[in-house]
Amino acid sequence: MADHYDDFVADTPLCDLDDQIVRQTLPCPPNDRDEIVLDLGCGTGRTAIALAERGYTVVGVDLSAPMLDVLVHKSQSLGFSRVHAVRANLVQLECFADHSIDHAVCLFSTLGMIQGRENRNAMLRHVARIVRPGGKLILHVHHRMAALHEPGGVARMVRSWFRWLGDRNHELGDATYAYRGLEKMFMHRFSRRELQSSLSCCGWQIETMHLVSIDGSETTDSLRKAGGFIAISTVGRG
Repeated sequence: MADHYDDFVADTPLCDLDDQIVRQTLPCPPNDRDEIVLDLGCGTGRTAIALAERGYTVVGVDLSAPMLDVLVHKSQSLGFSRVHAVRANLVQLECFADHSIDHAVCLFSTLGMIQGRENRNAMLRHVARIVRPGGKLILHVHHRMAALHEPGGVARMVRSWFRWLGDRNHELGDATYAYRGLEKMFMHRFSRRELQSSLSCCGWQIETMHLVSIDGSETTDSLRKAGGFIAISTVGRG
Protein backbone atom coordinates (compact mmCIF):
# COMPACT_ATOMS: atom_id res chain seq x y z
CA MET A 1 0.00 0.00 0.00
CA ALA A 2 2.81 2.44 0.87
CA ASP A 3 4.33 2.37 -2.63
CA HIS A 4 1.08 3.47 -4.28
CA TYR A 5 -0.45 5.57 -1.50
CA ASP A 6 0.56 8.94 -2.97
CA ASP A 7 -1.11 8.07 -6.28
CA PHE A 8 -4.28 7.14 -4.43
CA VAL A 9 -4.59 10.38 -2.44
CA ALA A 10 -3.53 12.62 -5.34
CA ASP A 11 -7.05 12.50 -6.79
CA THR A 12 -8.89 12.70 -3.47
CA PRO A 13 -10.74 16.04 -3.11
CA LEU A 14 -10.54 15.89 0.69
CA CYS A 15 -6.75 16.10 0.50
CA ASP A 16 -6.93 19.40 -1.37
CA LEU A 17 -9.46 20.78 1.11
CA ASP A 18 -7.58 19.80 4.25
CA ASP A 19 -4.35 21.16 2.73
CA GLN A 20 -6.07 24.53 2.23
CA ILE A 21 -7.30 24.56 5.83
CA VAL A 22 -3.89 23.56 7.21
CA ARG A 23 -2.24 26.35 5.16
CA GLN A 24 -4.74 28.89 6.47
CA THR A 25 -4.29 27.76 10.07
CA LEU A 26 -0.51 27.23 9.98
CA PRO A 27 0.76 29.53 7.20
CA CYS A 28 4.43 29.93 8.18
CA PRO A 29 6.30 29.83 11.50
CA PRO A 30 7.58 33.11 12.97
CA ASN A 31 10.99 34.16 11.68
CA ASP A 32 12.45 34.36 15.17
CA ARG A 33 11.77 30.79 16.29
CA ASP A 34 11.54 27.21 15.12
CA GLU A 35 8.10 25.65 15.43
CA ILE A 36 7.48 21.91 15.57
CA VAL A 37 4.35 20.24 14.19
CA LEU A 38 3.33 16.70 15.12
CA ASP A 39 1.73 14.87 12.17
CA LEU A 40 -0.30 12.01 13.64
CA GLY A 41 -0.90 9.16 11.23
CA CYS A 42 1.44 10.87 8.78
CA GLY A 43 1.47 8.06 6.21
CA THR A 44 3.92 8.83 3.42
CA GLY A 45 4.19 12.48 4.40
CA ARG A 46 1.60 14.30 2.31
CA THR A 47 1.05 16.95 5.00
CA ALA A 48 4.48 16.65 6.62
CA ILE A 49 6.29 17.61 3.41
CA ALA A 50 3.94 20.55 2.81
CA LEU A 51 4.59 21.83 6.34
CA ALA A 52 8.35 21.41 5.92
CA GLU A 53 8.19 23.44 2.71
CA ARG A 54 6.76 26.32 4.76
CA GLY A 55 9.59 26.15 7.27
CA TYR A 56 8.23 23.96 10.06
CA THR A 57 10.09 21.16 11.76
CA VAL A 58 7.81 18.14 11.45
CA VAL A 59 7.64 14.94 13.47
CA GLY A 60 5.64 12.34 11.57
CA VAL A 61 4.16 9.51 13.62
CA ASP A 62 2.75 6.32 12.12
CA LEU A 63 2.52 2.64 13.01
CA SER A 64 3.40 1.56 9.46
CA ALA A 65 7.14 1.17 8.90
CA PRO A 66 6.74 1.06 5.07
CA MET A 67 4.85 4.36 5.14
CA LEU A 68 7.56 5.95 7.28
CA ASP A 69 10.25 4.62 4.93
CA VAL A 70 8.58 6.49 2.07
CA LEU A 71 8.40 9.65 4.18
CA VAL A 72 12.11 9.47 5.03
CA HIS A 73 13.06 8.86 1.39
CA LYS A 74 10.92 11.77 0.18
CA SER A 75 12.22 14.21 2.77
CA GLN A 76 15.84 13.26 2.12
CA SER A 77 15.44 13.55 -1.65
CA LEU A 78 13.96 17.03 -1.18
CA GLY A 79 16.72 18.06 1.21
CA PHE A 80 14.48 18.52 4.25
CA SER A 81 16.63 17.77 7.28
CA ARG A 82 13.92 18.79 9.77
CA VAL A 83 11.42 16.04 8.97
CA HIS A 84 11.62 13.22 11.49
CA ALA A 85 9.84 9.86 11.46
CA VAL A 86 8.69 8.09 14.62
CA ARG A 87 7.07 4.65 14.59
CA ALA A 88 4.53 4.54 17.41
CA ASN A 89 0.99 3.57 18.33
CA LEU A 90 -1.07 6.77 18.48
CA VAL A 91 -2.66 5.62 21.73
CA GLN A 92 0.77 5.22 23.34
CA LEU A 93 2.64 8.49 22.93
CA GLU A 94 4.59 8.44 26.18
CA CYS A 95 7.77 8.86 24.12
CA PHE A 96 6.94 12.56 23.75
CA ALA A 97 7.63 14.97 26.60
CA ASP A 98 5.08 17.41 27.98
CA HIS A 99 4.78 20.69 26.04
CA SER A 100 7.45 19.62 23.54
CA ILE A 101 5.47 20.34 20.34
CA ASP A 102 3.93 23.59 19.05
CA HIS A 103 1.01 22.24 16.99
CA ALA A 104 -0.47 18.95 15.81
CA VAL A 105 -2.42 17.68 12.82
CA CYS A 106 -4.42 14.45 12.54
CA LEU A 107 -6.03 14.19 9.12
CA PHE A 108 -7.79 11.78 6.73
CA SER A 109 -9.89 10.34 9.58
CA THR A 110 -6.88 8.86 11.34
CA LEU A 111 -8.59 9.25 14.72
CA GLY A 112 -11.53 7.19 13.45
CA MET A 113 -9.21 4.27 12.71
CA ILE A 114 -8.65 3.85 16.46
CA GLN A 115 -11.13 1.39 17.94
CA GLY A 116 -12.82 2.30 21.22
CA ARG A 117 -13.78 5.71 22.60
CA GLU A 118 -11.38 5.41 25.51
CA ASN A 119 -8.50 4.71 23.15
CA ARG A 120 -9.41 7.65 20.92
CA ASN A 121 -9.67 9.92 23.93
CA ALA A 122 -6.34 8.62 25.22
CA MET A 123 -4.72 9.88 22.03
CA LEU A 124 -6.42 13.26 22.32
CA ARG A 125 -5.27 13.59 25.94
CA HIS A 126 -1.72 12.65 24.99
CA VAL A 127 -1.66 15.31 22.30
CA ALA A 128 -3.07 17.92 24.71
CA ARG A 129 -0.22 17.05 27.07
CA ILE A 130 2.43 17.14 24.34
CA VAL A 131 1.36 20.39 22.64
CA ARG A 132 2.46 23.64 24.25
CA PRO A 133 -0.26 25.83 25.82
CA GLY A 134 -2.00 27.82 23.10
CA GLY A 135 -0.99 25.33 20.40
CA LYS A 136 -3.45 24.10 17.81
CA LEU A 137 -4.79 20.72 16.73
CA ILE A 138 -6.26 20.32 13.24
CA LEU A 139 -8.38 17.17 13.23
CA HIS A 140 -10.49 15.47 10.56
CA VAL A 141 -13.10 12.78 11.17
CA HIS A 142 -15.96 11.31 9.14
CA HIS A 143 -19.60 12.14 9.92
CA ARG A 144 -21.73 9.24 11.11
CA MET A 145 -24.87 10.29 9.22
CA ALA A 146 -23.03 10.43 5.89
CA ALA A 147 -23.72 6.69 5.67
CA LEU A 148 -27.31 7.59 4.76
CA HIS A 149 -26.03 8.85 1.40
CA GLU A 150 -24.30 5.55 0.59
CA PRO A 151 -25.84 2.47 -1.08
CA GLY A 152 -27.20 0.26 1.71
CA GLY A 153 -26.32 2.89 4.30
CA VAL A 154 -29.70 2.95 6.04
CA ALA A 155 -29.68 -0.82 6.51
CA ARG A 156 -26.12 -0.72 7.88
CA MET A 157 -27.04 1.98 10.38
CA VAL A 158 -30.07 0.01 11.56
CA ARG A 159 -27.93 -3.13 12.01
CA SER A 160 -25.33 -1.08 13.88
CA TRP A 161 -28.00 0.30 16.20
CA PHE A 162 -29.33 -3.16 17.05
CA ARG A 163 -25.81 -4.45 17.60
CA TRP A 164 -25.10 -1.49 19.89
CA LEU A 165 -28.08 -2.51 22.02
CA GLY A 166 -26.63 -5.98 22.67
CA ASP A 167 -22.85 -5.62 22.34
CA ARG A 168 -21.14 -3.31 24.82
CA ASN A 169 -17.96 -3.37 22.74
CA HIS A 170 -19.76 -1.95 19.70
CA GLU A 171 -20.24 1.83 19.50
CA LEU A 172 -22.63 3.74 17.28
CA GLY A 173 -20.53 4.79 14.32
CA ASP A 174 -18.31 1.69 14.26
CA ALA A 175 -17.95 -0.03 10.90
CA THR A 176 -15.61 -2.40 9.08
CA TYR A 177 -15.20 -2.61 5.33
CA ALA A 178 -12.79 -3.64 2.59
CA TYR A 179 -10.26 -0.94 1.73
CA ARG A 180 -7.37 -1.00 -0.75
CA GLY A 181 -6.45 -4.65 -0.30
CA LEU A 182 -7.40 -4.83 3.37
CA GLU A 183 -10.24 -7.29 3.96
CA LYS A 184 -11.41 -5.57 7.14
CA MET A 185 -10.66 -1.93 7.80
CA PHE A 186 -12.08 -0.41 11.00
CA MET A 187 -13.54 3.08 10.94
CA HIS A 188 -15.46 5.02 13.56
CA ARG A 189 -17.67 7.82 12.29
CA PHE A 190 -18.57 10.63 14.66
CA SER A 191 -21.64 12.68 15.36
CA ARG A 192 -20.86 16.38 15.76
CA ARG A 193 -21.86 16.25 19.43
CA GLU A 194 -19.59 13.25 20.04
CA LEU A 195 -16.61 15.03 18.47
CA GLN A 196 -17.27 18.18 20.48
CA SER A 197 -17.55 16.17 23.69
CA SER A 198 -14.36 14.19 23.07
CA LEU A 199 -12.28 17.27 22.33
CA SER A 200 -13.67 19.19 25.30
CA CYS A 201 -13.18 16.42 27.86
CA CYS A 202 -9.61 15.85 26.64
CA GLY A 203 -8.44 19.42 27.20
CA TRP A 204 -9.20 21.08 23.85
CA GLN A 205 -11.14 24.27 23.17
CA ILE A 206 -12.77 24.21 19.73
CA GLU A 207 -12.16 27.40 17.74
CA THR A 208 -13.68 26.37 14.41
CA MET A 209 -15.66 23.36 13.23
CA HIS A 210 -15.69 23.04 9.44
CA LEU A 211 -18.43 20.87 7.97
CA VAL A 212 -17.01 19.00 4.97
CA SER A 213 -19.20 18.11 2.01
CA ILE A 214 -20.02 14.49 1.19
CA ASP A 215 -17.45 14.36 -1.62
CA GLY A 216 -14.83 16.18 0.46
CA SER A 217 -14.33 18.96 -2.07
CA GLU A 218 -15.62 21.90 -0.04
CA THR A 219 -17.09 23.05 3.25
CA THR A 220 -20.83 23.29 3.74
CA ASP A 221 -23.25 25.00 6.11
CA SER A 222 -25.58 21.98 6.18
CA LEU A 223 -25.05 19.26 8.77
CA ARG A 224 -27.36 17.04 6.72
CA LYS A 225 -24.97 17.33 3.76
CA ALA A 226 -21.79 16.93 5.80
CA GLY A 227 -19.56 13.94 5.12
CA GLY A 228 -17.10 14.88 7.83
CA PHE A 229 -15.68 17.53 10.13
CA ILE A 230 -12.39 19.39 10.34
CA ALA A 231 -12.05 20.83 13.83
CA ILE A 232 -9.45 23.43 14.75
CA SER A 233 -8.88 23.42 18.51
CA THR A 234 -6.50 25.05 20.96
CA VAL A 235 -5.03 23.40 24.00
CA GLY A 236 -5.74 25.19 27.28
CA ARG A 237 -3.17 27.47 28.85
CA GLY A 238 -3.25 25.64 32.12
